Amino acid sequence: MVSPDPHQRAIAALKNAFVADALAMPVHWYYNPMDILRQFPGGIGGFEAAPEFHPSSIMSLHSTSHGGRRRSQDKNASREIVGDVILRGKRQFWGTSNRHYHHGMRAGENTLNAHCARVVIRALAANAGRYDKDRFLADYIAFMTADPPRHPDTYAESYHRGFFANLEAGNPADQCGAVTHDTASVGGLVSIAPLVFSERLRATPLTAVQEHCSQHLMLTHPDRSLEAICGSYVALLDALSCCDSPAAARQILADCARTSVNINLAKIVSSSRSDFDVIGGRFSPACYISGSWPGVLYLAHRYLEDPLSGLLANANLGGDNVHRGFVLGTILGAASGEALDELFKQLVDREALEKELNGLLADINQSTVKAVGAETIR
Repeated sequence: MVSPDPHQRAIAALKNAFVADALAMPVHWYYNPMDILRQFPGGIGGFEAAPEFHPSSIMSLHSTSHGGRRRSQDKNASREIVGDVILRGKRQFWGTSNRHYHHGMRAGENTLNAHCARVVIRALAANAGRYDKDRFLADYIAFMTADPPRHPDTYAESYHRGFFANLEAGNPADQCGAVTHDTASVGGLVSIAPLVFSERLRATPLTAVQEHCSQHLMLTHPDRSLEAICGSYVALLDALSCCDSPAAARQILADCARTSVNINLAKIVSSSRSDFDVIGGRFSPACYISGSWPGVLYLAHRYLEDPLSGLLANANLGGDNVHRGFVLGTILGAASGEALDELFKQLVDREALEKELNGLLADINQSTVKAVGAETIR
């Protein structure tokens, strides 16, 4: 465990988040872990391309005109969200059984939600590190509707499709967040961390940062239960960024687990024979925050001093391992300040990402960082 340095921890956290996303991408939403071993003997051990065949894919059942699954009236839509509004040129990939959600993506490429976190990073950097919802919304809409797309992904989660269906219906951009069966999803936390680190390192009070993160979350994920977890996540990142030992980090994680979801992490870790007993056994591996958040906390507690093993374990557990992994990578990096640089260098967008991360935190005053750290420790 390195000495407390919130700036270094922020960089490590964000680097590890993008690494985690790319590691899990090829086996995203695999719900039978044996399918991972069949396609990748020995399991995921590094970056891999998305396979042609996805044994658990139900992308063909998802609506291309709104959030959620297909309904009978979908065929009557005059303009489809997927293909006509977002994901230009990729509509044809949605109608085939067992099509991989990230069809055609190369080893080391990041998924759509990770790219949306980059939209937040760029919006913050362009506004002196401060959050502005109107700037984010304008940038998000421009990014998602670009033709050709400015990202490599084939799939857009329900929240993206619901948002743009509401926008197409004439709703104001800040009122387009859609409520579907999976609004309370761990994917909603993916774009939160850049906002936390950018504003906290510029001495914005923690309560104000939590308010900004809540406002940001509700633009796309209007759900109160997810909002409550988001507040806990923000406080967790803030506390981990200034802890000085693995023991302190574990206590912070344990306290967060107890207050946010009323679970005893140490007991769960000590009583479990394997990660599968916990994720897929005790907690659902799916996107729903009720299972994904305690799953993240469990993995963070168990792999606190071995981030690489933690991110590989997360990938090989399947389920919504991409978004769970992004949050896990952020937590593990914030706790240690140690970036998985060898893997980060292998990311397809590494140069652009490094430039964006440096731009996000370029004007941070080190005396301010120390003052923020002292405030957190108190």
